[in-house]
Amino acid sequence: MDSYILAIDQGTTSTRSIVFDAHAVVHGAAQQEFRQIFPHPGWIEHDGEDLWETSLQTARQAIEAAGIRPAQIAGIGIANQRETTVVWSRASGRPIHNAIVWQDRRTAAHCARLVEEGFEEMVRSKTGLLLDPYFSATKIGWLLDEVEGARALAERGELLFGTVDTFLLWRFTDGQVHATDVTNASRTSLLNIHSLEWDEELLALFAIPRAMLPEVRDTAGEFGVLAAGHLGARIPVRAIAGDQQSALIGQACLAPGMVKATFGTGGFILLNTGSTPVNSSHRMLTSLGYRWSGVAQYVLEGSIFAAGATVQWLRDSLGVIESSAHAGQLAGESDPEQSVYLVPAFAGLGAPHWRSTVRGLITGFTRGTTRKELARAALECLAYQTKDLLLAMYADFGGDSVARSQAIIRVDGGMSASDWTMQFLADMLDAPVDRAQVQETTALGVALLAGWRAGVSQAPEEFPSNWRLGRRFAPQMGRLEREQRYRGWRDAVARTLLEPGG
Repeated sequence: MDSYILAIDQGTTSTRSIVFDAHAVVHGAAQQEFRQIFPHPGWIEHDGEDLWETSLQTARQAIEAAGIRPAQIAGIGIANQRETTVVWSRASGRPIHNAIVWQDRRTAAHCARLVEEGFEEMVRSKTGLLLDPYFSATKIGWLLDEVEGARALAERGELLFGTVDTFLLWRFTDGQVHATDVTNASRTSLLNIHSLEWDEELLALFAIPRAMLPEVRDTAGEFGVLAAGHLGARIPVRAIAGDQQSALIGQACLAPGMVKATFGTGGFILLNTGSTPVNSSHRMLTSLGYRWSGVAQYVLEGSIFAAGATVQWLRDSLGVIESSAHAGQLAGESDPEQSVYLVPAFAGLGAPHWRSTVRGLITGFTRGTTRKELARAALECLAYQTKDLLLAMYADFGGDSVARSQAIIRVDGGMSASDWTMQFLADMLDAPVDRAQVQETTALGVALLAGWRAGVSQAPEEFPSNWRLGRRFAPQMGRLEREQRYRGWRDAVARTLLEPGG
């Protein structure tokens, strides 16, 4: 009887489940969107029950679409939106409040106070992260302080915390397993990335009861068994990873110096730095890339807060494009002589600036500017921001300059489907951009690991030889034009940072 792997990819705007066979071929898939909740400006929440129900329903639908029996699934891998924070009742399994999403900025003042009090260097040295609302710790604190009675319940051990993977695992196992993996744990601001354990000094700083926290495990391993009533069989969970690290694995970027970039709602660039964490002097983030068989690999990461979200803004808020694909068409018809720049700081700027109070700016408008030039600026800003991040990462990593000049960037995510955008990215980076043949690299990463742990597919050392190229975009732009365009971008960012609030 053939064996299959089920990957659940729980993302920021939708949940997707995919059934793979032992050769990583897709046999069935399902996807559901869910509500985005905006209680106040800068606040973003999800209903935890929506996350659970869409995960459960898409898993069932993917199995049905694959035409297989649940008993044929040898293992499950879970990839998830990171940092998003759920606190739930140990007794009932139900969240005490909506999940606070990774993009949420409600704890900005708390983070600023901790910086003023001199705690940022301690937090950074232990966690590899900055003091920013992005991460889970201050989100947990907000829930404990703002939900009536929550802190007392937590101190009595009656509440549990988890990133989305942990919450789903708890529900799938009917409350038998409270665990996470190192990649998700490393994004909470509570894990010491050197000891790979929850840190007591950090728990005290953020006032988080230790009893709330899950057990930290390897990315590939045994995470418990699903209760049979959920999918119709008792299926083991064999891999868990934060979505960006799962994409790193799915892109087979397992050697130091390799880079993957995922362009979805936001943009996430990860550089594999090997078995030693690299301390960034350019405000990049240091996190766990993965750990299996007890051996950890680290990454440097830079985040773009608005990637696909910029195109969605053009479509949904301004109405200047009809679809995401329409943006590329308009960009191709635009006037290349116009130097229009869009800095998409809708919720501040991420790395390397980390300025949450900055807001967006458009420069270079003339009377002749049309929606074509605006569409082009919205796509170009992705490449400019990626270049900002890679320059900083390479400086931190200290790799050989020749190797850097010959670097290849592996891309995935919704925006990577735009040929126009990927060509401009290759031009701006002056490096080849490789788009994978399998675009579902986030789901693929945990599927590969779960298949390996289930004994039905290859080991990680074989992942690179089986990675398949979809299309390579080679740089075509001349050096002078590249430098001129990038100088214009840097000037636009400088203007943004000088604006009130910047």
